[in-house]
Amino acid sequence: MDSDIATAKDLENPADRRLFRFLEILPGFTSWLTLGLVVFLSWFQPLLVACFIISFDLYWFFRSVYFAFHLRSSSKRLEQAKNTDWLGKTKQILGWDEIYHVCFFSLCNESHEVVRDSFLALSNIDYPKDKIIVVLSAEQRYRQKTEDTVAKINGEFASRFFKFLTTWHPDNLPGEIPGKGSNDHWAGLAVKNEVIDVLKIPYEKLIATFLDVDTCVLPKYFSCLTYSYLTCQDPTRTSFQPAPLFINNIWQAPMFSRNFSMSNSFWHVINQERPERLITFSSHSMSFKALVDVGFKQANVVSDDSRIFWQCFLNYDGNYWVQPLFYPVGMDATAAQGFWQTMVNVYKQQRRWAYGACEIPYVFFNFLKNKKISLKKKINQGLFLFESHWSWATNAILILVAGWLPVSFGRSRFPESLILHNLPQLTSRILTLAMIGLFVSIYVTFVFLPPRPKTKGKFSYLFFVLEWLAAPSIMIVFGALPALDAQTRLMFGKYMGFWVTEKVRKIQ
Repeated sequence: MDSDIATAKDLENPADRRLFRFLEILPGFTSWLTLGLVVFLSWFQPLLVACFIISFDLYWFFRSVYFAFHLRSSSKRLEQAKNTDWLGKTKQILGWDEIYHVCFFSLCNESHEVVRDSFLALSNIDYPKDKIIVVLSAEQRYRQKTEDTVAKINGEFASRFFKFLTTWHPDNLPGEIPGKGSNDHWAGLAVKNEVIDVLKIPYEKLIATFLDVDTCVLPKYFSCLTYSYLTCQDPTRTSFQPAPLFINNIWQAPMFSRNFSMSNSFWHVINQERPERLITFSSHSMSFKALVDVGFKQANVVSDDSRIFWQCFLNYDGNYWVQPLFYPVGMDATAAQGFWQTMVNVYKQQRRWAYGACEIPYVFFNFLKNKKISLKKKINQGLFLFESHWSWATNAILILVAGWLPVSFGRSRFPESLILHNLPQLTSRILTLAMIGLFVSIYVTFVFLPPRPKTKGKFSYLFFVLEWLAAPSIMIVFGALPALDAQTRLMFGKYMGFWVTEKVRKIQ
């Protein structure tokens, strides 16, 4: 397995390099071809496109209903999980007290306020803290700005846990992309050599949890995680995915950022009920043994959180999976000092996430090389991976824009066509019915919202409702467009680096 590939340039064999380069082109080419064909056929074969649009809108209606049921069901399970005595259940399992946790926090240039909130949350967990090893890995290139923050966090929290290791990730290491993945790679090697191997903790008894520096874990997170680890079928070949809720600063974030953050939260909540579709994202946990087996996180990629899943999936010949925890963690909605800068930051963050399309060439290339993974798994995983990025870049545009194209371009050629004449009204009615998902989203918003700050009036709740009306257009501007942007860059070999999302809690 070629596990360290980031781009086609990393391959020495010319045939392999050409194959990988073709796979890099494929996602963007398919998305642009889809949109281009819809525009062209709206003029050349408008009746065909009209039938496609109606069928696609019906598909989206049923999909919205399907997602609405999963959102409601999964949100109820998350609420139940928060009230479950996970520690009590864990203590009933023989050998539970042999399990240790190592928590990785990668610090870039975030403020002391953001970092301290995360460590306060970690210090309030109900799991025994003498079983918690913390690694705070800061970036050397920002040392002048963050050294004081690191010192304060050490001084306040180091004594609260079994071990507390601070590392400084060097800048400009060969073969690395500066970012979270390379930082986690450095931190993983450091804690293995300096703490875990010294204490001789068995890797099978150690759970690694990667937390964004703004992640606030709820009190029962590690109890729930430990119980899940001890009761799952094969814990050393399983990643554990909580539901990230981007709500830490939701009351301070601007309108479109709030709406988009809630939409992202709901997507991950829905996926908790679709474990066959889960891939590790952002904050997640896994066996330290698996981490060692694959050589830690890949240091030369942007999408490190999903890449570590694929590293394990390929290393274990397809015998690796993600188990949902049905337990939430709190994260920040994207915000900045100023409305327009927040818009820019939201776009850049979504583009970085959408650059996960680079997993398509990596996975497909290794699927062709690995003959031990079953064909069924290759088809299921490959099709879902490809379809998810294709729909990310195209669906919102097809739903909201494409319905008008056959009428605009083709009515002059087919003036008597009833389908073309009624297409706008028909698609509008179908999409109106699909708003059942919107109503469920509004309801669940109030389930997940943190308490209203005293500085916010009661009418603030009304704004949360009204903001959902702008969701369709927001999904184009901050969903489809950054996805097309990312795929186009990959298609032309304009490889992206890791863009660090700014963390702002107090908006001026």
